[in-house]
Amino acid sequence: MKKLFKLPQFLRLTLAVLTALVFQNCAQENIKQTTDETLNMTDYIRANPDYSMFLEILNITKYASFMNTYGTYTMFLPTNEAVKQYLKDVGATSLSQVPLVDLQNIAKLHILDKKINTTDFTDGKIVTPSMQGQYLITGAANINGVTYNTINKSSSILASNVEVGNGIIHVIDKVLRVADKTLAQTIEADPNLSLFTEVMKATGWYEKLNQPITFDENNIGSYLTVLAQSNEVFAQAGFTTLDDLKAKYSLSGDPMEPTNGLNLFVQYHVLPNLNYLADLVTTPVFETQAPLEVISSKLIGQMIYLNRDVFAGVLEEGVSIVRDASDITCSNGVLHYVDGHFAIKKRVPLPVYWDLCNQPEFAANTSNYRKAGGVAFGYGAAGFSEITWTGNQTYNVSWQPQPLGWNGDQLSIFRLRPGSGGLQNVTFTTPVIIKGRYKIWVSYRTNGSASTQVKAFFNGVQLSRLINLREAANPISGTSYVPDRVLESQGYKRPMYPFASTAINSRLLGIVEVETTGRHKFTLHSDLDGGEAWFDIVEFRPVDMDQIWPKFKAGLAGAGGLVNREDAPKDN
Repeated sequence: MKKLFKLPQFLRLTLAVLTALVFQNCAQENIKQTTDETLNMTDYIRANPDYSMFLEILNITKYASFMNTYGTYTMFLPTNEAVKQYLKDVGATSLSQVPLVDLQNIAKLHILDKKINTTDFTDGKIVTPSMQGQYLITGAANINGVTYNTINKSSSILASNVEVGNGIIHVIDKVLRVADKTLAQTIEADPNLSLFTEVMKATGWYEKLNQPITFDENNIGSYLTVLAQSNEVFAQAGFTTLDDLKAKYSLSGDPMEPTNGLNLFVQYHVLPNLNYLADLVTTPVFETQAPLEVISSKLIGQMIYLNRDVFAGVLEEGVSIVRDASDITCSNGVLHYVDGHFAIKKRVPLPVYWDLCNQPEFAANTSNYRKAGGVAFGYGAAGFSEITWTGNQTYNVSWQPQPLGWNGDQLSIFRLRPGSGGLQNVTFTTPVIIKGRYKIWVSYRTNGSASTQVKAFFNGVQLSRLINLREAANPISGTSYVPDRVLESQGYKRPMYPFASTAINSRLLGIVEVETTGRHKFTLHSDLDGGEAWFDIVEFRPVDMDQIWPKFKAGLAGAGGLVNREDAPKDN
């Protein structure tokens, strides 16, 4: 120590400064590096006593720590008053009296594994299911002059879009209840459906609609959708008893037999899979449980019509969905009500206008898919349920905004070519196509680096004509202009109206005989090297139908729109 004090003054000063810096650096090691103090979900709930009872549910079910981890979740958070009402409804005085499995199902029903803002709500199901597996239904209700967003038709959102560190919270005024009744039980519980219940029991369909969900090897559930007719609807059609219906449809044989007319009547009211109103709006044709029989669906204004079609120049009005009463989630499916009586009719082929961007995985990206300002995104082969290919499985098939395309978008295949450097044999699952004879057209956007020889296959059978993706559409003016009908005879057409660019072309691929009503396979294949390939619409037009009209409206503003010949001032 004596030696230290004998050092020159400037050296002692230098040593002091260095010592201070060392201590300062050590102290800085303990300072939190992030300035983000946003609470995650569990901590947010913990900090707000108004939600302490739902926090208790999370603690009992062991989900509290899980909901405090990193992620992008959505939680529908019930208030304490909502949880108290739930306890009263189930006859319990505390959460400890509620079976653990019930609390687990409730906790999972209130959580989605994706961030969903109220701006992503539509009047129907939320595209992402809850962690419990059931879908939540959004809507709107006017209460005392105030409009609230609603969930599952029973709960109102009191506070929305509360940002937390791992997602978003919507505060609700009622605990959401898991749908634990089957379709059969739900239908039987409604006295307005008593005759429909009798018909189900007489045909053996009550038992079929009372089965729990099973899953196949592809993890696809045995969900069903029922289109139910009320007693009033039956009465309007002249049926008040089961015997009335038997006299009309069960002319011979046992109603329990699948080929019996009354049994087929019920089969025609049952659709495979979960089909909420949102699905009925976007899909034009649905399979039914009746073999080779389908139901068409069409949105006109705010009404969803079933089997509203023109046959031989005559409009069949069809029946409409009773929207307010429909979208009833059951443990094994979804229930809808219709406002009219309907039964199987002989169907002729109907046109199918298939936008290739109508993929469920694309639609799930609600931030970009068909949104103004949406940016392109895509997935590898593992990301799709209805698209497969050979070649590089990590390369993307993408959704891209395209104002010149129908619905304002285009589907992009990255490098449609053979080998590991591209995608080949890109196979899509079509919408439902009614059996019959069709001409198949494909619309695409011209790309100067794409393949010049793309083959198309329907159910594995090659179609007669190739696609040159570098070939532009015929212009509407100038010396090279060809009239619509002449162009059609050459196997081409200008698909969009009005025609504003040569970027979108349409090529006739050939004629096919669709032997069974249902979904089929459509494949695009190239043996030549090529760059990015951009596709828009695949059309299945009955051979005896006009192949040019209607044409398609381009862009988001005309989403899903068609232009008929009588509405167009000129051919192009």
